[in-house]
Amino acid sequence: MVQIPVYVFTGFLDSGKTKFIQETLEDERFNAGERTLLLVFEEGEEEYDFSAYPHKNVYLETLDQQTVTTKELQALAKKYRAERVVAELNGMQQVGDLYMRFPENWAVAQEVMFADSTTIMAYNANMRNLVMDKLVGAQMVVFNRLEKGADVMPLHKLARAANRRIDILYDYTDGSTSFDEIEDPLPFDINAPVIQVKDEDYALFYRDVSEEPKKYDGKTVSFKGQVAMLRRDKNGMFAPGRFVMTCCVEDIQFCGIPCRYDQAGTLEPRSWVMVTAKITAEKHPLYKGELGPVLTALEVTKNAQPADPEVATF
Repeated sequence: MVQIPVYVFTGFLDSGKTKFIQETLEDERFNAGERTLLLVFEEGEEEYDFSAYPHKNVYLETLDQQTVTTKELQALAKKYRAERVVAELNGMQQVGDLYMRFPENWAVAQEVMFADSTTIMAYNANMRNLVMDKLVGAQMVVFNRLEKGADVMPLHKLARAANRRIDILYDYTDGSTSFDEIEDPLPFDINAPVIQVKDEDYALFYRDVSEEPKKYDGKTVSFKGQVAMLRRDKNGMFAPGRFVMTCCVEDIQFCGIPCRYDQAGTLEPRSWVMVTAKITAEKHPLYKGELGPVLTALEVTKNAQPADPEVATF
């Protein structure tokens, strides 16, 4: 079955999605005549101007993001013999919910979020789960309607809290743009003989070591965590970790790291321990065939005081 690339544009109402898609489809470098199915799941004030496109093989369909089915999407792709899909999503809906209904041969080629810099912090304060939902999966976020000289640090922190690898573009009202070049020093020293992870920094450590396990290969770390047992590795293994909240109470999940420890069977599940361990980057069933961090315990201290706070956040 032929794969159909899908270009996804997310963001809240009037964040600039339609304008960007319009300009992109006007560009011959992107629109060279491919049969393009344009799916609109949110109608704003701006409308698409098909007369401005260099090629006319663009077919618009307006759909309800909550109710659209896989069969409907398949039928539209077949109807227009689509070679690719461009999708403007509804900002008030979860991105992942729609992805689960994409046909099997639809592959997300790029996901870009657009955010109005004058309103995004208010959205984050009141609808943080929806903001995080869009930032987590995006390759790029465009913060637009920025005044030249505006403080971009709050926007930078917002994006980086959700996605360390996301590209950040600032779009200014004078027509200029610039990519984010702010460096994010980690709150712990990864070149120290023993990396000391404070209670409040566990979420950052877990995300960084999970995203770049090779960077930590051969290093030693010390942190406080709760004991979790692994179903597949009952003998000589456990997973110290913490409950981590990304954006709201509903998304709290346990984030532990597999750890070899010959006395793992003596540990009480959910009890607090202080772990000092060597990190290696290797494959483990927990990572579904990918490289990930695996610990080898050097010292495990039982009956540690609970971390403060008990639920880690970014």
